[in-house]
Amino acid sequence: MSDAKRLSQYLAEHQRQGRVDADFVGLISDVAAGCKLIADQVGRGNLIGLLGSAETENVQGETQKKLDIISNDEFTDILTEGGHVAGLASEEMDEVYDLPAGKHRGPYLCTYDPLDGSSNIDVNVTVGTIFSVLKAPTGKENPTEEDFMQPGTEQVAAGYVTYGPSTILVLTIGDGVDGFTLDRSVGEFKLTHPNMTIPEDTAEFAINMSNMRFWDAPVKRYVDECLAGTEGERDKDFNMRWVASMVAEVHRILVRGGVFMYPIDSKHRERGGKLRLMYEANPMSMIVEQAGGLSITGPDRIMTIEPEKLHQRVPVILGSKNEVQRIWDYHKEG
Repeated sequence: MSDAKRLSQYLAEHQRQGRVDADFVGLISDVAAGCKLIADQVGRGNLIGLLGSAETENVQGETQKKLDIISNDEFTDILTEGGHVAGLASEEMDEVYDLPAGKHRGPYLCTYDPLDGSSNIDVNVTVGTIFSVLKAPTGKENPTEEDFMQPGTEQVAAGYVTYGPSTILVLTIGDGVDGFTLDRSVGEFKLTHPNMTIPEDTAEFAINMSNMRFWDAPVKRYVDECLAGTEGERDKDFNMRWVASMVAEVHRILVRGGVFMYPIDSKHRERGGKLRLMYEANPMSMIVEQAGGLSITGPDRIMTIEPEKLHQRVPVILGSKNEVQRIWDYHKEG
């Protein structure tokens, strides 16, 4: 794959075709640069003293890892300096980040989870970065939280990066999904997974089974069917996976199919769910739908939710179309 198309070439071609503008190309290039820095930090880990807890909490009340803070700072700095965004919002920051006075503003907003799955970092399991691109309001120097309150259907682009055995950037700009692997020998992302599609059928699901006693009936019904295997009404055996890193779960589904579920349960009902709409659910839903899958809360399509607050949480069920449709139908039945 040494002659594979570079990300810079890919973006330039889309710009020449009039599908994206120069600011968008610059923004995605900045995102890629930020992820290269994070990949380096993740790869060196304890060699430079970056593993372990930072002994602080983010706005969600979650204990932050040292790499959570460092990844957020590096990603934010690069996007600020690039001049292609008017405002930023991160899972690790309490409020919308206003660019410093004098910094050039661009036509986009960017939301991101700089280090998804960071609870796994100390045990060397795949973690990642998730991002979403929205249109910024015109003529407004410092966009407010209200300006970010756009449904997932309004996203201009979405993507994630996995930091595992290889570093892979997966991107959609609304016309399919493509994956790029970081060639460490030259420091370039290269197109290695063009036109990624999710198989419509699957025999694999991912869910935290320890929460089974808290689930609503439709999810329990579906999982019980899977566990029954060939002896049940589905007449086939299912495999179960659970990594506790959304980027790892979604990437596996993009490559070979499957269903990822973090459903509503009695533990999280008051908060609305576990995963963040703006930083995780919306961008991953756009990617999954562009790859031919489905993404729902249970009763509703995630991408149509009208956001009410920056750190809003939602249930997430996504993956292979026919399996997610089955779960959706169970919710409609009540």
